[in-house]
Amino acid sequence: MFAAYVTLTVLAVVFNGSAAVTYLIGHDYPKTQADMKRVPRSWVPVLGSLLAAGTLGLLAGFAVPLLGVLAAAGLVLYFIGAFAAHLRVGSRQLVGPAVFLATAVAALIVNVAHTW
Repeated sequence: MFAAYVTLTVLAVVFNGSAAVTYLIGHDYPKTQADMKRVPRSWVPVLGSLLAAGTLGLLAGFAVPLLGVLAAAGLVLYFIGAFAAHLRVGSRQLVGPAVFLATAVAALIVNVAHTW
């Protein structure tokens, strides 16, 4: 179980950390995604900061397990919102948010199992 916990948490850290960097450096992809979802571009750095906070929380969870659980739960909520934003505008590009959501859910499950 410990190997699954470490593997899935590190995978979630890599996914969300790379997404956070993409959002925070001002890359064009998050901006075009925000435009497509009719989200103000001013939200892009905020969304990147939320991803970064989730990533750091998952890492902190190795030292304080409750932080990992809370960070994973926050990322699940974040990606439910991302999935809903795609559906709201009729986007059929759901693989990306589904993969990130599944990774966040898996991280939440293993973090909860490891904590309790």
